[in-house]
This record gives sequence, structure tokens and C-alpha cells, in this order.
Amino acid sequence: MYDHIGLRVADLDAATRFYTAVLAPLGYSLCSSGDGYAGFGPKGEPALWLHLNKGRKADGAHIAFRAGDHDAVKAFHSEGLKSGGRDNGGAGPRRDYSPTYYAAFLIDPDGNNVEAVCV
Repeated sequence: MYDHIGLRVADLDAATRFYTAVLAPLGYSLCSSGDGYAGFGPKGEPALWLHLNKGRKADGAHIAFRAGDHDAVKAFHSEGLKSGGRDNGGAGPRRDYSPTYYAAFLIDPDGNNVEAVCV
């Protein structure tokens, strides 16, 4: 469980477009934005913060978002590919994780590994 996560991004506009697209099927939206930042989450409760990184490129992180069902996982992956993400594992079962683990993986525009999972 986490309260919030912050990611450093090289291109805030590209990252905002990507996360707006991939998080919509999971029920999250852009809640807050300003000069150099954007926050996503349930309405009025941003928990994923993007911060414009004017320094060196940060190492990639891994974030897994909980999805309500398999269709949301599929939509997350599809929308991510359309919005500048790269495939890192299409929607499907991951029985090596658990018998009911269903997930999809993308690499976001800044090299972070993002996942949607339904168990």
C-alpha cells in the first residue's frame, strides 16, 4: 500500500498524455497540474505525481496499478500503445505469479515499467 508515488519525467506533456490514456480504463484521471507537475488518481485524491526532471535521466521504476477486471487491463495496454508506450508484455494470465494473476505491462515514455493487474 502506498500514499503516493512521484516519477521524474523528461517531457511532462508526453507523460501526461500517456498516463491520462492508460489510467482512464482503471478509473483514474488527471486531478492536478501546474508548472512542472501533474497528479493522477481518484477525483480530488492524486496519488501518482509526475515531476518535470530538468537534470539527468532517472533510472526506471516499476509501478503496478490495480484494475477492476480483465477488460480494464486490456484497455490499459491498448491505450498505452496508442499514447507513446512500448509493449512490455500484453494482457494475459501470469500463472507464475499466482493462479489468478492477470496483467499487462508497458514501458512509459521515460522508461518506467508500468503494469495493470487484476487478481
